[in-house]
Amino acid sequence: MKKILLPLSFCLFAALAFSQTFEVETIKYAGDNDKRINIVILGDGYTESEMTTFRDHALNFSNDFFGQSPFSQYADYFNVHIIKVISNESGASHPQNTADAGCATQPIKSVDNFFGSTYDGYGFHRLLFAPEYDLILSVLATNFPEYDQALILVNETYYGGSGGQFPVSATGSSAEEIAIHEIGHSLVNLKDEYYPGDALAEEGINMTQITDPALVKWTNWMGTTGVGIYRYCASGSCASWYRPHQNCKMRYLGSPFCAVCKEGIIEKIHDLISPIDSFSPSSLTVENPIFPIDFNLTLINPTTNSLENSWTLNGTIFDTNVSMVSVLETDLNDGLNSLSVVVSDNSDFLRIDDHQTIHVNVVTWNIDNSTLGITDIQAEENAFSLSLYPNPTSNQLFVKFDSFHTTSLRLELTSMDGKQVLSTNLEAGKTNTINLNQQAAGIYIANFYSDSLLLARKKIVKNRFIF
Repeated sequence: MKKILLPLSFCLFAALAFSQTFEVETIKYAGDNDKRINIVILGDGYTESEMTTFRDHALNFSNDFFGQSPFSQYADYFNVHIIKVISNESGASHPQNTADAGCATQPIKSVDNFFGSTYDGYGFHRLLFAPEYDLILSVLATNFPEYDQALILVNETYYGGSGGQFPVSATGSSAEEIAIHEIGHSLVNLKDEYYPGDALAEEGINMTQITDPALVKWTNWMGTTGVGIYRYCASGSCASWYRPHQNCKMRYLGSPFCAVCKEGIIEKIHDLISPIDSFSPSSLTVENPIFPIDFNLTLINPTTNSLENSWTLNGTIFDTNVSMVSVLETDLNDGLNSLSVVVSDNSDFLRIDDHQTIHVNVVTWNIDNSTLGITDIQAEENAFSLSLYPNPTSNQLFVKFDSFHTTSLRLELTSMDGKQVLSTNLEAGKTNTINLNQQAAGIYIANFYSDSLLLARKKIVKNRFIF
């Protein structure tokens, strides 16, 4: 199930208030819109005769976006659409009314474009933004309400852009780099790795005030691929904030995303959509069953082929890392049987064992095998997001999980010699507190079960508690 970014009632209100229809074109198609992340590009400052130019600019962005890691590896998770918004005049306004406008090379001008795109935003000449926010919402609600991320491309070669829910970018030098950097903010909630100012400094995927290498949120990457704990600056408020890398796209245009940001991007991808593209049968009433019965799974595999799956029949492993299993009559018990496949991403871009969040997707077929043979097969897809922290810990773990259909899970903690030391139920949508006061310092394995189905396992380190 896709997440809706805007309240439906607000979208409907905006659509009724403005309700203008434009041509929509898909320039990158990977699959059904409800099973992909939909990037929607709107143009501003393009006249009716400049729609070919707008399409070319959008294609340039799309090609650059999916030419960079990790978007290149996960390109099949995305569609790209353009909305051909027609402006009365070309370009953006240049009021030249900021303190730094004196160094600008552009003449003062006012442009009648659709979204009001203008330079000199918020006191900075190169801050190009689109102030007609409600109008952007209206165009999206009317023309492509199922968007996941929208981007405004402005028909201007002069350097400029801005972030926010709807990033804005000019189309001249570094245009694609500006847009990709800003989408890092708006889609993934990455922070700037140059100091963004006191008002925008906050804890995030790639920004922290924690300096302990064992506790910092990117501890699993410490010491590799240039990841460390780097102070933003030497004095003032920014001296208390730290970034993970010295040469990341969230700091410098033209640089790659650092490992910490790549991991955050991939986690966001898995948070938005399932890697399961389709499965069969979805449901089936069987009159004359013919064995074997085939169960199929189609995955949206990254180019790294990092998706793994495990098939379980009635609590016992049936097969692993295959797209189809064939079930024989002798494989089934009398009565209700359960066949499940658990899918997870084992990408080298993710260091799940030491990371806070795990994403798991599951398809379960309930197979009714009566004395007259199989009479019914029902399928259900589920998604789990599991967060466990802190790790390492001294005496408490906090566990939270979200799911489409499941309200409780079971956590079993085992020692490295396989002995179960703790078993407890977890409630969905709340932070569950697990006390480890009775456990000795050492390494444990946390196993997460939905009924008898093992969803995930994770290594837990308990440190010796020091008073």
